[in-house]
Amino acid sequence: MKEYLFVFRGGDDPGMRESPALMQAHLSKWKVWIDAISSEGKYITGQPLTATGRVVRGKKVEITDGPYAEGKEMIGGYFLIKAENLEEAVEISKGCPGFEFGGTVEVREVMEVSV
Repeated sequence: MKEYLFVFRGGDDPGMRESPALMQAHLSKWKVWIDAISSEGKYITGQPLTATGRVVRGKKVEITDGPYAEGKEMIGGYFLIKAENLEEAVEISKGCPGFEFGGTVEVREVMEVSV
C-alpha cells in the first residue's frame, strides 16, 4: 500500500462558530468518517490546523505573518492515509464532511524517498 495526503481547504460554515450544537454535529460527521477509514486499517493520522502562522520564503529567508488566503483557499487540516492507488484514495476522500460547505480535498501520493 502507498501513503496519500489529503489536504483540506475551505469547508467551514461561519454559522457553526456561533452554534456549539451545529459545530458538534459537524465534528461528529468527521469522527464517523475517520472511524470508517480507521476500521479498514487505512487511516494513519490527521489534524486540523489553526488559521495563524508564519510564511518563510526565499533566499533571504523572509518571514511574514500568514498564511493570508481567501477563506476557501486556506488549508484547514490534513490526513495521511493508506490506499492501493490514487483511485482508491480519491474514493476515500469522497466521504469528506467539508464538501457540505463547499470545501475541497487535494489528494496527493507521498513520494517514497530513501536516505
